Amino acid sequence: MADKNDIPVVINGRIYNLSGYENTDYLQEVANYMNSKIAECKASDGFRRLNAEYQNILLPINIPDALPAYKVLTAENIFVMNQTRATTQRIRPLKILIVNIMPLKITTETQLLRLLSNTPLQLEVELIHMSTHDSKNVPKEHLLTFYKTFKDIKENSYDGMIITGAPVEQMPFEEVDYWNELSEIFEWAKTHVFSSFFICWASQAALHYYYDIDKYLLKHKLTGVYRHHTNQRKMRRKILRGFDYQFYAPHSRYTTVLKEDISSNPNLDILAESDDAGVYLVASKDGSQFFVTGHPEYDPDTLDKEYKRDKEKPDVIAELPKNYYLDDDPSQEIQVKWRSHAYLLFSNWLNYYVYQETPYDLNDLHDRKK
Repeated sequence: MADKNDIPVVINGRIYNLSGYENTDYLQEVANYMNSKIAECKASDGFRRLNAEYQNILLPINIPDALPAYKVLTAENIFVMNQTRATTQRIRPLKILIVNIMPLKITTETQLLRLLSNTPLQLEVELIHMSTHDSKNVPKEHLLTFYKTFKDIKENSYDGMIITGAPVEQMPFEEVDYWNELSEIFEWAKTHVFSSFFICWASQAALHYYYDIDKYLLKHKLTGVYRHHTNQRKMRRKILRGFDYQFYAPHSRYTTVLKEDISSNPNLDILAESDDAGVYLVASKDGSQFFVTGHPEYDPDTLDKEYKRDKEKPDVIAELPKNYYLDDDPSQEIQVKWRSHAYLLFSNWLNYYVYQETPYDLNDLHDRKK
């Protein structure tokens, strides 16, 4: 084997040590080629319009179309932005709508915003609550200051929408006091939202509304942190990029959906499930809808608080969260196993199904969805 060569080179105004088994002339040509491509980026009007943060993000991940690594990485389902796209794409803040139907709205909005903030993307987030439901666990001043209603925003369009869970899963859908309003949002989203993300009960409600899939009452509350496995036949779905074949996620619910009901629908893919908790991640074929039956957004102590709350209710059987406390002992420390998965799940959705695909002009969304 030939000896490895090391030479100092200047790339983008900085000195680097470039190593390789090729001769030094070739290594210098590589550096020259990189400098020429960086110069092309900097000469582009589209690139110059970006702020420094976005320029620094795009330069490392923008590789020449002709580079062999581009084809290799693309074949491995790794996202690579080629130079042509990087220098011509238009960028604006993403508009994200959060429909918060959880009782503890401040806690839930904090959990979701924490996950959404783990990205260099600039987001404009709006919060709405159900006008047909009296929210008793949040100060009225908070709702008036930070929340709108569907009536306030129904003329707008959004790149992404998240609908949270709600502790109403033991009721028939049609008996939930805000079901009609939520159904109106589901219908509106078809033409006003590019990609939607439904959590826990909202995933069951959306599957019922869009695909007529029923939910079923469990014998006991499903609560805890469960091991899941990805559907390896669907690993090319971009939402699964970077996923391990096995990962953990929290659940807290009294109902479930059946795998066979989802599998029989040709418009849906089951992307991850658990032997103990059932179906976890479902996606529409076109990437416009994602259904997550668990609670990846939960804080480390959320299940602990729910368990202690249930213990204080005489009419509720408090189920010990499984695989959550060390040795399943509530006096021991909480085992946090799901945070990296949660960040990756939301990051993949935002990047691959919202940012990379949404139209620059959201007015185009109406025509695309018709």
